[in-house]
Amino acid sequence: MENKGNLSVVRNMANTHLKTDAISDLENQHVLLLEKLKQKEIETAVLLSLSNSIASIRNKPDLFDVIDQKLKKLFDFDNFVICLINDDQETHSAFIYNQKEDFLKTAGVAPQSSKKYTLDDGMCRAMISSEKPIVFNVEEVLTWHDAPAWLEFWHNKGIKEMIGLKMVGRSGCIGFFYLYTKNTNSLSNIYFDLLQGISLQISIAISNILANEKIEQQLTEINEYKQKLEDEKSYLQEEIQHKYNHTEIIGQSESLESIFHLIDAVAATDSTVLIIGETGTGKELIARALHNSSLHSNQLMVKVNCAAIPASLAESELFGHEKGSFTGATERRIGKFELAHNGTLFLDEIGELSIDLQVKLLRALQEKEIERIGGKGVIKTNVRIIAATNRNLLKEVEKGNFRSDLYYRLNVFPISMPPLRDRLDDIPHLTTFFIERISKKTGRQVNAISKSALNKLMLYPWPGNVRELEHLIERSILLTSGNILKEIHLPKIDRNEAINNSEEQKIKSIHENERDHILSILKRCKGKISGIGGAAEVLNIPATTLNSKIKKFKIKREHILNK
Repeated sequence: MENKGNLSVVRNMANTHLKTDAISDLENQHVLLLEKLKQKEIETAVLLSLSNSIASIRNKPDLFDVIDQKLKKLFDFDNFVICLINDDQETHSAFIYNQKEDFLKTAGVAPQSSKKYTLDDGMCRAMISSEKPIVFNVEEVLTWHDAPAWLEFWHNKGIKEMIGLKMVGRSGCIGFFYLYTKNTNSLSNIYFDLLQGISLQISIAISNILANEKIEQQLTEINEYKQKLEDEKSYLQEEIQHKYNHTEIIGQSESLESIFHLIDAVAATDSTVLIIGETGTGKELIARALHNSSLHSNQLMVKVNCAAIPASLAESELFGHEKGSFTGATERRIGKFELAHNGTLFLDEIGELSIDLQVKLLRALQEKEIERIGGKGVIKTNVRIIAATNRNLLKEVEKGNFRSDLYYRLNVFPISMPPLRDRLDDIPHLTTFFIERISKKTGRQVNAISKSALNKLMLYPWPGNVRELEHLIERSILLTSGNILKEIHLPKIDRNEAINNSEEQKIKSIHENERDHILSILKRCKGKISGIGGAAEVLNIPATTLNSKIKKFKIKREHILNK
């Protein structure tokens, strides 16, 4: 009986131990489950925090900071690099990395963003084919025949393990995510799923960054085009408001016909043209005729008056400047060369440019490229150059005021504009044109000019040329009450003195004065006696009477031609 009692006690004790062990196992399992749940909560929190942080990221430095801060709460790593596959689909390059580290300045195999590395190495092939992260032992990988060239660099930095996984986008593998650690067995398999989730989040962030960079690039290009369009609009508005001498070249004189032949010969080419002539002869009209007949006629003709630009602003006016390049440069501005790209650049009063700017202009003409003030690179330009001057540039070269190399670069196809005193035949046509236009502009009813008034115009020496004629016609119309212009209000100058310049004047007989007057008119009319613009019309006498006086005063052809 006693033995049976002992056996019962033993059995009870055994059952008690079994129950205790079972409870202990359950408790352990419960603890492990709680730890897993806690770990899962941490991972979920990290993923959620990472996702929230990544959602607003639009640049690489911010993404680097988020990854560095969030992941170091989970993993023990020393560095990381994100590489993207290049457009060639054969190489990859560093996209996000610690730009503060010294290794970025190291020559050779340092993972710099400018370097490209092949995808045809053992590590890349392994990551591309795997759906899970891969832990690489650095020393082991270095024994491979196709180990990446840059791995030795990390090995020298003390890195022992690399955790690599591919990043996937819409088109498949877009790059690789590398974690570098100086420890071994640093990553348990339980973190692989978490790393994959993180890589997906990073892939989305990178897609956003790339899209944002593309948008910023497009916005920059749009702003550049917008700025150019605004500059062109502003320039065209100035052109519309500007009052030109006339909208087309007026005249039928022989000297003007020769100019038209020259325009026809050179207009369709890209040759540089130098227009020479006195002030007011219509050099800009010739430039416009050249542009309108050229291959660039559908583009802008941009005018620069070199005499009107302050020396301190001339370079900026021609070549442009970047924001902050000098005091007062509050925004980027494109110069006239860029504005005239694929069109025509008309450099009026070219003889007024400073020697320093002449050097830069010469380079722009020869190299067909410019540099903005404060700019970091050259800008290619395709511009047809037309220059104009009222100076004798060859004499300016001799004086040292104008560079000889620039002169010969500009003087490819010279066109010399004749002064109005050498094209008197055109005065009636010009006068009719100006009367019609100015009357319309001023609201006056003047529609003709008297013969005596026209004769006055034919006798005047016109030091201001066509521009002076236009202004005198306008003044005379404003002072006229009827519809016929009978009086021309010419400046009070000694016309004989203007004609003979500095010739000494002496007291002459009536006979001598009449002869000299007829001779001067014949010279001005280039020997033409009858017809429109002829000496008889100017003198208001019949052509037969004039012929008689020519015989009487023994005026010969050589007298007329001798100036």
